Amino acid sequence: MSAKSADALRRSIGMPILAVLWLALGASVHAQEPSSSDLCTNAGHAYPLDVVIYGCTAVISGGRADAMNLAAAFTNRGRAFHARGDIAHALADYDQAVQLDPDYAPVYNNRAVIWHDKREMERAFADYNQAIRLDPNNAAAFLNRGIAYRDTGDFAHAIADYDEAIRLDPHAASAFTNRGNAYREMGDLDRAAADYSEAVTLDPMNPVAFNSRGAAYLIKGDLDHALAYFSEAIRLDPRYGIAFTNRGTAYRDKGDFAHALADYSEAIRLNPRNINALGNRGLANLKLGNLDQAILDYEAVLRLNASSADALYGRGLARQKKGDGPAGDADLVAAKALRPDVADTFTKYGIQ
Repeated sequence: MSAKSADALRRSIGMPILAVLWLALGASVHAQEPSSSDLCTNAGHAYPLDVVIYGCTAVISGGRADAMNLAAAFTNRGRAFHARGDIAHALADYDQAVQLDPDYAPVYNNRAVIWHDKREMERAFADYNQAIRLDPNNAAAFLNRGIAYRDTGDFAHAIADYDEAIRLDPHAASAFTNRGNAYREMGDLDRAAADYSEAVTLDPMNPVAFNSRGAAYLIKGDLDHALAYFSEAIRLDPRYGIAFTNRGTAYRDKGDFAHALADYSEAIRLNPRNINALGNRGLANLKLGNLDQAILDYEAVLRLNASSADALYGRGLARQKKGDGPAGDADLVAAKALRPDVADTFTKYGIQ
């Protein structure tokens, strides 16, 4: 491996590997074939994951790379395995990279993401901390550790990490989106909206930022702005089920149950186990008098969560309205035993 190729391989690992189409090298018969290190480096994300894995494997088995560049190759191959969903091989490659070069910061961040996804938070924090200790300018590690703190309910540390990620990379839209999420969950909706606005400015094609900004307006009760932002998120990503669910809720709160029903149905089509959309579609069907469909929706919820007071109460009302009094009464009693104020959810929408 040439020094130039080795250096390129070494520097490439901090960049994400994307599953994009393998671009043609050009029609000229004189075009130079990419080397194994080129494939493993994947500059410009020109190669699909399987090709990256092939290139990195060739570098690893070639016997000419030193320990530092072998660690880089294992890390890059691990990222490709990770992106492909092969977690076992990704983790094995990251472990091998750590053994070869214990001071290589990017591999700790990458491995921490796996521990985080597996909910092994002690291991995740240990690796995030090590990545930051080795490279205090690693904005991605601060962002990821902030997400881990948020997932454990430690919003103060989460925001501190997001602040540092933004200081290191002021153009990181995802850091503003995640800090906005933390502010939103803390109830600071003005700061949340400001962060979402900045995220949208930095990345106007990011549906997540639009959806998050819509959520802040939804919580504030500004339904028209919420609808506008959810609709933009859906325009950017027509398969974004969460945005359909959220827009359905905005329509529901405006009293437009027909549009709410359509959005909840699309969210369920995209994810049949979307329990939030199922429960809300049950409510919309109940409000619109579609009693059989309401019962089906509530039963789908109960298959996913047998202790859903809302689903039991909604099914009970639908059964009563259909004339099945005893079954309906039983559902209502069971629902109130789970949550005594469950009727309030339905009363606010004029459903008695």
